[in-house]
Amino acid sequence: MGIKFLLHAICVWTWTTCWVLTASTDDRLVRVSLKKQPLDLKRLNAARITRVGLESNVNDQGAGVVYLKNYLDTQYYGEIGIGSPSQSFSVVFDTASSNLWVPSSKCLFSIPCHLHSKFRARWSSTYTKIGIPCTISYDYGDVSGFFSLDHVKVGEIIVQDQVSLYLYIKYYALHNCVSQNLCIIQEFIEITREAFLPFLVAKYDGILGLGFPEISVEQATPLWFSMMQQGHINHKLFSLWLSGDLTSELGGEIVFGGLDWRHFRGAHTYVPVTRSGYWEIVVGDILVESISTGVCKFGCAAILDSGTPLIAGPTQIVDQINSAIGAEGIVSMECKNVVSKYGYALWNTLISGVRPEIVCVDVGLCLYNGSQKVSGRLKTLLEDETMEGSAMRESAVCTFCEMIVFWIQVQLKQQKTKEAVFQYVDQLCDDLPNPIGKSFVNCGSLEILPDVTFTIGNKSFPLTPQQYILKVETSYSTVCVSGFVPLDVPPPRGPIWVLGDRFLSAYHTVFDFGNMRVGFAKSAN
Repeated sequence: MGIKFLLHAICVWTWTTCWVLTASTDDRLVRVSLKKQPLDLKRLNAARITRVGLESNVNDQGAGVVYLKNYLDTQYYGEIGIGSPSQSFSVVFDTASSNLWVPSSKCLFSIPCHLHSKFRARWSSTYTKIGIPCTISYDYGDVSGFFSLDHVKVGEIIVQDQVSLYLYIKYYALHNCVSQNLCIIQEFIEITREAFLPFLVAKYDGILGLGFPEISVEQATPLWFSMMQQGHINHKLFSLWLSGDLTSELGGEIVFGGLDWRHFRGAHTYVPVTRSGYWEIVVGDILVESISTGVCKFGCAAILDSGTPLIAGPTQIVDQINSAIGAEGIVSMECKNVVSKYGYALWNTLISGVRPEIVCVDVGLCLYNGSQKVSGRLKTLLEDETMEGSAMRESAVCTFCEMIVFWIQVQLKQQKTKEAVFQYVDQLCDDLPNPIGKSFVNCGSLEILPDVTFTIGNKSFPLTPQQYILKVETSYSTVCVSGFVPLDVPPPRGPIWVLGDRFLSAYHTVFDFGNMRVGFAKSAN
């Protein structure tokens, strides 16, 4: 009986009028209006996901449109529906993975599952369980679950539940169904265990992969591929627009089967996809203020990844870029801030004869011997900010102060000049480790920072400081974070770049599977 039900579920077409968008007027395009969340350091660090191993103007009448949202300016996600009746989920549209997964109602022992929408199979009349177990690995840990089948709604397209060629050959051997081209995928993964981070703080429920079938777990066909196979879109492409306007309520848009002329300026520059699996292209030289960085002069691989907030590349180039824009690790930056604001006061207090162990108390940066008595500036901050955030901040400032006092004291004993002492202290601040891997710049210097330019298809694609820097609001200030982080992949696979949202928000991107190419045009933000 189970086999009969499965045959019925995967071999019977049930065409409905809302599967295909046939309108060319704006009122026939489905819009999902979403809000934006503010960016903060905690979520920025937690948002990173890495891979295993690494409308009137819509130009196509068969285009299905999904509206995306900017999560903390680093995660864009939109709404889909699964099941009959449809159950709504927020998912990241990720061009560097290929599976669709959402939390399952059977996810009982992972805290993140209880903070997100969960798929409830018993509520869907079109649900079929496949049951094949699977695991997807991320930088912070794994998600695991099992495959299921059901209808998936994206925009106004409903993709029918059909089992993939691999799964159906391996487990059901429905040869007649395959020979008649009736078995077109839409399996998805019900997650029963989630890693604690980053999904605990994520505003999205799951991931919808837009990569190629080759990198899909269990060789499951990606949903966008299924849309092509079922004829729901007229052209084998999708386009991605990510808004760089932080004041806009609309985070972006993905259009399956077409593109929206309102979201870009000029013609697209197309380059071939060089390796199937990821959307991978070749980039040429990377320039900082028109000066070559050299490493990729003769070409480097680059993966387009809408699921990654930053731009990752070879350490040699990233260090050059971050040095040119004055970016440094958060520890070094905080150390230099204390030197800049209080260095001379610490110097004067030390040479006046105050005992080194109480110098930082004297200038108001530390509590007195851990008691509850609070000195001037610290008291003001504690009154103005939350106790937890301020206490953490002031504890770090106090530690830096005591460290700097020790460095100055050592140099004074060697009878060094004031200028030599502070050169030494600045160098020690520079040499401090950067445990979170992010680099920071002075927010007041953005207007004078250089452009960083990628060469693609013998054309230049510059990023301005406003495009490659992320502004992060904290409880005590605005922090500016460099969009460039190191990623070293050895030959022959590397060196390689990962062009994430900092690049994709600057350039409207067409993912053209029919011609195996990718196109870029200046984004109209």
